[in-house]
Amino acid sequence: MLLRIEGLEAGYGEIQVLWDIHMKIEREEMVSLLGSNGAGKSTLIWTITGLLKPKGGEIYFEDVPLSSLSTDQIVKKGICQIPEGRRLFAGLSVRENLMMGAFSREDKEGTNRDLEWIFNLFPALAERKRQLGGTLSGGEQQMCAIGRGLMSRPKLLLIDELSLGLAPVIVDELIKTLEVIKKKGTTIFLVEQDVHLALEHTQRGYVLETGRIVLSGSSRELMNNPHVKAAYLGV
Repeated sequence: MLLRIEGLEAGYGEIQVLWDIHMKIEREEMVSLLGSNGAGKSTLIWTITGLLKPKGGEIYFEDVPLSSLSTDQIVKKGICQIPEGRRLFAGLSVRENLMMGAFSREDKEGTNRDLEWIFNLFPALAERKRQLGGTLSGGEQQMCAIGRGLMSRPKLLLIDELSLGLAPVIVDELIKTLEVIKKKGTTIFLVEQDVHLALEHTQRGYVLETGRIVLSGSSRELMNNPHVKAAYLGV
């Protein structure tokens, strides 16, 4: 088991957002987290990565509890977040943005090999490696954000709203790239409002509503679930 969440509760000050979350992710899976705006999806991601400390319960990564660790320690364990909205350093070049993902690494040769792999994975970034991050298109920024995350050599990649603000053709390209990343051995946790997209390209999923997991199962089961059809697929 790569990631295991047991009875997680989290929130902001006196406001509780997540209630009794239980979740498991196996190695080399692509798992989706579905839900509308305000359901608590980003709060869950922030809690996994240590940006928000849990109020109760525990998160285990490779059977190691994470609640007492800092965010940089969690990154070194092998968890990396691709944040909603990309959040590149606008004044840094594409190459510099990518290298920011390798801040905790000391293996220069391995870092250079990974950088070349990312340029092969995203040829558009190779063409624009000296261009400032803030001048990229939305799709190129998402590629750069994913590449930056991959530079940390994560075992688990958390992607918050992959498709947000992007044209369908760009999203299709990114999904194909995620399949390549998964086949290379990286587990992917895809947090997504586009339920049809998420279920079409993941093996399993969880549905989060008002801070609670209300459904879970294979993507096919969720796609055929009457509640999912009515609430998220417009059927």
